[in-house]
Amino acid sequence: MTMTGAQVDDVHSVEAGAVEAAAYLFHGFSDRSRLTILQHLALGEHRVVDLTGHLGLAQSTVSRHLSCLLDCGLVTVRSQGRASVYALAHPEATLELMAAAERLLGLTGDAVSECPRYGKAGQS
Repeated sequence: MTMTGAQVDDVHSVEAGAVEAAAYLFHGFSDRSRLTILQHLALGEHRVVDLTGHLGLAQSTVSRHLSCLLDCGLVTVRSQGRASVYALAHPEATLELMAAAERLLGLTGDAVSECPRYGKAGQS
């Protein structure tokens, strides 16, 4: 079965949309503070005050990153008294992604850390 030109264009459009969505997802993980917050939430629910204490970040910084993660659908929030309690929205999938990243980092050795564009060398 061969596809028409329009069908091929539709497939390319869907693929481009999927790649764009994946880029947005990875952008959410690209900030060191957001990644650290996600790693802490993998341990269980946390309040903002808990995260600020664990991470040594300002409350405004933690709140800003949690808002971003909430908007992206990566975390959920529920009220507990006067506090807001945050949790991973999809813990199993998030943990699988983090484990896959660790495996890939293990395979690349120091190449990612030493990348002249995004690694330590690029931060100079």
